Amino acid sequence: MFDFVRKHTKIMMGLMFLLIIPSFVLFGIDGYNRMSEKGAAVARVGGQDINQGEWDAAHKAEADRLRAQMPNLDAKLLDSPEARYSTLERLVRERVMAQAADQFRLTTSDARLARDLQDDPGIASLRRPDGKLDMERYRQMAASQGMTPEGFEARVRRDLSVRQVEAGLSQTGFAATAVADVALNAFFERREVQVVNFLSADFASRVNPTDAEVEAFYKANETLFQAPEQASIEYVVLDLESVKKSIMINEADLKSYYEQNAARLSGNEERRASHILINAPKDAPAAERQKAKARAQELLAELRKAPDSFADLAKKNSQDTGSAAKGGDLDFFARGAMVKPFEEAAFAMKKGDISELVESDFGYHIIKLADIKAPKQRSFEELRAGIETDLKTQQAQRKFAETAEAFTNGVYEQSDSLKPVADKLKLEIKTAAKLSRKPAAGVTGLLANAKFLAAIFGPDAIEKKRNTEAIETAPNQLTAGRITQYQAAKTMALAEVRANVRERLVASRAAELAAQEGAAKLAAWKAAPGSAVMPAAQVLSRDQAQNTPPQILNAVLRADTSKLPVFVGVSMGAQGYAVVKVNQVVTRPASTEVAAKQDRAQYAQWWTAAESQAYYGLLKERFKVDIMAPRPARAGS
Repeated sequence: MFDFVRKHTKIMMGLMFLLIIPSFVLFGIDGYNRMSEKGAAVARVGGQDINQGEWDAAHKAEADRLRAQMPNLDAKLLDSPEARYSTLERLVRERVMAQAADQFRLTTSDARLARDLQDDPGIASLRRPDGKLDMERYRQMAASQGMTPEGFEARVRRDLSVRQVEAGLSQTGFAATAVADVALNAFFERREVQVVNFLSADFASRVNPTDAEVEAFYKANETLFQAPEQASIEYVVLDLESVKKSIMINEADLKSYYEQNAARLSGNEERRASHILINAPKDAPAAERQKAKARAQELLAELRKAPDSFADLAKKNSQDTGSAAKGGDLDFFARGAMVKPFEEAAFAMKKGDISELVESDFGYHIIKLADIKAPKQRSFEELRAGIETDLKTQQAQRKFAETAEAFTNGVYEQSDSLKPVADKLKLEIKTAAKLSRKPAAGVTGLLANAKFLAAIFGPDAIEKKRNTEAIETAPNQLTAGRITQYQAAKTMALAEVRANVRERLVASRAAELAAQEGAAKLAAWKAAPGSAVMPAAQVLSRDQAQNTPPQILNAVLRADTSKLPVFVGVSMGAQGYAVVKVNQVVTRPASTEVAAKQDRAQYAQWWTAAESQAYYGLLKERFKVDIMAPRPARAGS
């Protein structure tokens, strides 16, 4: 199919023109886009579909957000089937809650919306020194999320309405003290036990398989001895750094940029100040704040009479313990280091000035400006390299989209080689050998990217040695690759893996012997408890597991203690077998009142979370939730 398209491009363009243009006439371009982008339904909530396109877009947005927050996050975690399914579940939950909010007529007033926006630290950072919102930066913030300011506010309003659906449960959850104590005492119950381990390793010396047994084990377990498929590849990467290499900045532009930004590039002005602080937290009662203000005014009056006594008064009266001992000295600081009212006052003063009272969230300050350190303007030659880097970065960011289109088209149109696109865009062709569908342990970065590996090991790339499409492997990074040599997965010959086969067979037989020995001892000790020879007892509980394997701990806590002592056998799989003797139940030690309150509060949170989840389950039934996409199988299942 693709070969025909490539060989008959003009014919196909004519056919597409005849087929597509009428659809534009009948449905309109927007309608056509909606039809083509909709995709198959992957879930349904209240009769409304969530389609594949919505799922893909939501997962991309979530992955981009996480990458921006944690640049070192392994991309495999974001692109895994489990991560994608989690995004779908989140979309379903959001749709359920949105429909519930609509049905229950839960709305958000303008006043509530304004209050939430004012409390948002991200929006607070967009305010100018005069306290007004910088609308241009606000528009840029909304645009970075693909929205207008109005769209951003509509989304916040919707989110606030949706939160009300669960607020009745999440904000009123509680657990009675008696109920919480019973549950917590049971959960943290302690048991005195003795454990005898029958380790597989201790039985390995008893196993000496024959060549025939080794061969039989190999034939019965051939899938354990496969060499994975491998490929040698070549690939090209387009990113901001590669685009930068193609950009040349002329000297005139460098000098012009220097002249316009010399002051900023030379550094920031710093000021040295001392202060006297009288504490008055913003949430303190009005009377307390008034008393603090009166005391600060008394000190300010003393300073007006004797300005040179500032250091002494600060040592004796300032309630800023960090600076009081130094006469209130705060050393040099630049803008952004102090709270806003303090900063504005300090940068408005002249050297030697003493301020009026300055009120902040901490209380009342009296400031003395000791010195001003103006930055020394650096020469063009000193800043030239940094300016060139900045300008190249700016131009590369603007040029990347255009270059990315050329890259994407190039790897597709000349799909039998990466050299044309590499030559055109001046990119390096890199190589990698022994690449497998699943990255080897310790491999990170591009060659561990799940999307790239899926494309490399796709049918078109393997069978026809075609270039992959341009894959987004990181923000502002596109990668395309092609297979140069491919080796399919195959079962290795017995001669190659004989030692490994024998090792696995010995381990399997040793585990069987350990389990047999353990089961025999368990039966004997149950019949004659007094004959059991066991190590010293230890006390185990969920919060004090003493490094006990989870299989043993679970068996200990599930054992029927109505008649003690009791013996329990525990299979440890490949590790062997264990026999546990539960001697007695040990009462949980009494907690301090503070610890007990913390435990009860934690229990109340667990209970509230369980109620919220149950309520969500009820809403899912009410709105007839149907997730059509299959849940990915757990690794190893």
